[in-house]
Amino acid sequence: MSVSTHGLRVHRGPQMLRAAVELFSSMRFAIALLTIICIASIIGTVLKQHEPINNYINQFGPFWAELFRAARLDSIYSAWWFLLILLFLVISTTLCIARNTPRIMVDLKTFKEDIRAQSLKAFGQRAENRLGETPEAAANRIGQLLVSGGWKVKLQRRDATSGSRPTAAGWMVAARAGGAHKLGYIAAHSAIVLVCIGGLLDGDLVVRAQTWFNGKSVFTGGGMIADVAPEHRLSAANPTFRGNILVPEGGQGSVAILNQSDGVLLQELPFSIELKKFIVDYYSTGMPKLFASEVVLHDRETGAQVPARIEVNHPASYKGVEIYQSSFDDGGSRVKLKAVPMAAAAKPFEVEGIIGGPNTEITNGRDKLTLEFAALRVINVENFADGGAMGSGADVRKVDLRHDIESRLGAANKTNKPKVLRNIGPSIGYKLRDAAGQAREYQNYMVPVDTGDGQPVFLLGMREKPEDPFRYLRVPADEQGSMDGFVRMRAALGDADTRARAIERYIAKATDPKRPEMAEQLRVSATRALALFAGTERAKADATTAGGWQAIAEFMEVNVPEAERERAGGVLVRILNDVLFEVLNLGREGAGLAALPNDQKSQAYLTQAVLAISDAHFYPAPVAMMMTDFTQVQASVFQVARAPGKNVVYLGCLLLIVGIFAMLYVRERRLWVWLTPDGTAAEGETSGTAATMAFSVNRKTIDSDREFEHLKHKLLALSKTEAQTR
Repeated sequence: MSVSTHGLRVHRGPQMLRAAVELFSSMRFAIALLTIICIASIIGTVLKQHEPINNYINQFGPFWAELFRAARLDSIYSAWWFLLILLFLVISTTLCIARNTPRIMVDLKTFKEDIRAQSLKAFGQRAENRLGETPEAAANRIGQLLVSGGWKVKLQRRDATSGSRPTAAGWMVAARAGGAHKLGYIAAHSAIVLVCIGGLLDGDLVVRAQTWFNGKSVFTGGGMIADVAPEHRLSAANPTFRGNILVPEGGQGSVAILNQSDGVLLQELPFSIELKKFIVDYYSTGMPKLFASEVVLHDRETGAQVPARIEVNHPASYKGVEIYQSSFDDGGSRVKLKAVPMAAAAKPFEVEGIIGGPNTEITNGRDKLTLEFAALRVINVENFADGGAMGSGADVRKVDLRHDIESRLGAANKTNKPKVLRNIGPSIGYKLRDAAGQAREYQNYMVPVDTGDGQPVFLLGMREKPEDPFRYLRVPADEQGSMDGFVRMRAALGDADTRARAIERYIAKATDPKRPEMAEQLRVSATRALALFAGTERAKADATTAGGWQAIAEFMEVNVPEAERERAGGVLVRILNDVLFEVLNLGREGAGLAALPNDQKSQAYLTQAVLAISDAHFYPAPVAMMMTDFTQVQASVFQVARAPGKNVVYLGCLLLIVGIFAMLYVRERRLWVWLTPDGTAAEGETSGTAATMAFSVNRKTIDSDREFEHLKHKLLALSKTEAQTR
C-alpha cells in the first residue's frame, strides 16, 4: 500500500466545502504548514523575543522595529498566526492519520494469498525448484520455517478448477514481515500531533484566552506589585503558565511576572518562595560556575513549609509547579557614594541609596539631576594580557613550533595571546537623568586599578546609549590610594592666585636672575598656556574646547605657522608640564602635605593627572559618584512553570523516535511460495512438488538481497550456484 498525498474526497455537499476538506486532510497541506512553522522558529531563534521596543529601534531602526511589532515577530511563539498555524497543523495531520490508518490496518491483516500463481513469474526476485515431498508436506514445512523466523504465515489450499484450461491443484504459502514499517507512519504523524498539542497547552494560548474571554487584561503601568488591580492577575488555579519571579535573600515572593508583547500579567502562585541563602561560585574568567538557592516553600493553604535546594538543571517541584534556577540579580544592596567634583562649580557630598530603589534628586551648581542606582557588581574580571605585537627578533632556542602551530589552528576565535585575568574589584553602575529626561549611564570602579604602567588609576566609565561600550576616564590614585590628589590639583588649577604662584616658582627655577627679559617672556608664555589648559581663556572666539590639550592644539593652529608647530609644541609641552608640577605641589601644600620630589614616580603620577584633567573637560557630568561602602544583598531569579503539555510532548518525542526508526530501519517484506504436484517425474522416480517462490520488499537493499538468497536456500534447498543456473 502506498500512502497518498491527496486528502479525503467528499462526494456530497458544496464544492467549496469538499475542496476545503480535501485540502486540510492532504499531506501536502500539512507539509506546507510544517515548513512555515520551521521558518518562523528560525526567526524566533535569531531575533530576540520579548525585548523592549527601544532595543529593536536601536538595533534595526524605527521602520523595522514597527514592522516586527506589527507582524508579532518579537513574540512569535505567542503570536495569533503562529498558534493558528499550529492548530491547523494538528487538524490536518489528524485527518491524514484518520484517512490512512484504516487502510494501513487492513493491509497489515492481509496476506494476499489469493494472488495468481502465474503472477509470481513477474516478480524481480523469484526462484523455482523441485522438492521431493508432497505439496501439503512442503507447505507445512515451509510455513513452520517461516514462523520460526518471525514471519506471519497463512496457508491456502487450492483445488483444481474447470475452465478453458484446467488448473492444477496446489498449496499457496503467503507470508509477511516488517509490518511495523507502516505502524511507523502512524507513530511519526501521531507524534507531530502530540507535540503540537503540547505546544498549544504550554504556550500562551490558555493565557491569551483568559484575556479574551475571562475579563483579564495586560498591565502596562508601573509601581508596586501589591498595587496592581485584580483584572491583571491570573488565578493560582491557572492550568498553564510560564513566568519569572525575583526573590531577594531573606525575602519572599508569591507572584510571578508573565511577559506579554504589550505588557505583563501577574500570576498568583499556590505557595510563596522564601530565599534563605544564595550560593554563587565563579570561574577564573568571572563567569558563574555554580549558582544555587536554598529556599523554603510556604504553602498558602495549609501553611506547610517545604525546604528545597534549586540549582541549574535541578529544579524543584511543588503542587504541579516546576521551579527552575534561571539567573541571579541584585536584591536591593545598600551603597554609599561620594560625589567627586568634575566641574568648577561642583561641590563634594555623600549620598546613600538602594540598588533598584528610589531615585535621588541632586543639585550641584547649575545642574539639577536625578540619580538612579542601577547596578552593583562585586566581581569584575578583566583581561590584562599584553596586546602589543611581538618584537622583530626571536631567540631560535625558545621557539616551540608545535605550540606555535596549535595556537593558530582550531576555532575561528582562537588567539595565540594568553589571557591574563584579574579581578579589579567592585563597581557601581548608575544613571544621571537631566530635567529633559535624557539619561547617561555611568560605571565607576571602587578601587584603583594598575593597568600595566605602574600607575594605579580609578576607572570612571560613561556611555550615552545602552548599546554603546563604556568610555573610561582614568584618574590617578595618590599615595593614599584616593582621588584627593587629583581633586586638589584640579581645584588649584582653577584658582588664579595659585596659577600665578606656580608660574613664579617655575620661572625662579628655570631662568637666570641676571636676565629678567627672558623671565618676562617665559612668564607671558606660561601664563597664556596655563590659562588655556585650565579653560579660563579660549584660543579663539568660536573655540569648541574649554581647556585641556585640545585647547592648546587649537591655539597652535591659530597662532603658530604649520612648519614651526612641532618644535613650538614640544617647547610648550615642557613648559606646561613643569608649571603643572608646581600647581600639584601648591595644592598639596594647601592641604598640609609635603611636596612631591621631582623623581620618576612623581612624574608618572603627574603625567596621568594632566591627561585626566585634560580629558575631564569632556566628562558630561558635574560630579563622579564614587562608591565608598556597600552591603550586598543578592537575589535569585526563578522561572516558575506549570506545563501540563510537557508529558504530552515527551510522549510525542518517544513516538517520533519509534516512528522514524520503524520507517527507516524496518523493511516490509512479503513472500509467496506456490506448491503444486510435479507431473514431470520419470518412470521409477517418486512424484515430488514443483515450487515457485516470489519475494517482495518495499525498499530493495543489499540486506534484502541477502535475505532472499537465505530464503531460497532454507525453503527451497537452492544453493547460490543452482539459483544462478535457474
